[in-house]
Amino acid sequence: MKNDDLHIAAYLPRSRANGPELRSVLWVQGCPFRCAGCFNPDFLPFAGSREVATRDVADWMLTESETEGVSFSGGEPFAQAGALAEVAERVRAAGKGVLVFTGYDAIELRSSRNPGCRRLLQAADLLVAGRYRSEMPGRHPLLASANQELVLLTERYRGADFGGRRRTEFHIAASGAITVSGFPDATWRLGANEATG
Repeated sequence: MKNDDLHIAAYLPRSRANGPELRSVLWVQGCPFRCAGCFNPDFLPFAGSREVATRDVADWMLTESETEGVSFSGGEPFAQAGALAEVAERVRAAGKGVLVFTGYDAIELRSSRNPGCRRLLQAADLLVAGRYRSEMPGRHPLLASANQELVLLTERYRGADFGGRRRTEFHIAASGAITVSGFPDATWRLGANEATG
């Protein structure tokens, strides 16, 4: 993999279930955590993804003129922080908001000496931070478990932007593949051609 490539698990051009307003969603492949009950177990291994240049990923998101912003999920976005920072900087320069779902908590990220991590933090507007804990179900529209927190990094978003109910979306591709996105019921079982987050 080149330094300017990302390991991609899935991409959804438009979603209303992964942050405020209409957003593009990118799921990266690979996660160092193994949270019990993870929504995306197929995205945990660092192998088995497709590699895409950061400029191409940013272009995908920038062609979606009606979206307010982008959301990065996974896998673990901060495992590819340097490459994702390049994407985040480009889309933010174009006026879009950046939300990152991460298993790290804010203290871990802010104390990181990794330059890519610091750069992605500077390019993000909002974090949904903390390990997923299946025994502590969340009620907030964006928090999968109650221990997680919203971390506002800029003034782009406010608490009022996250009102309402949790959403689950179903997207059916021309190939027939179904993508389930958002916060589906915990009893769901997803197959290899399905993604959620």
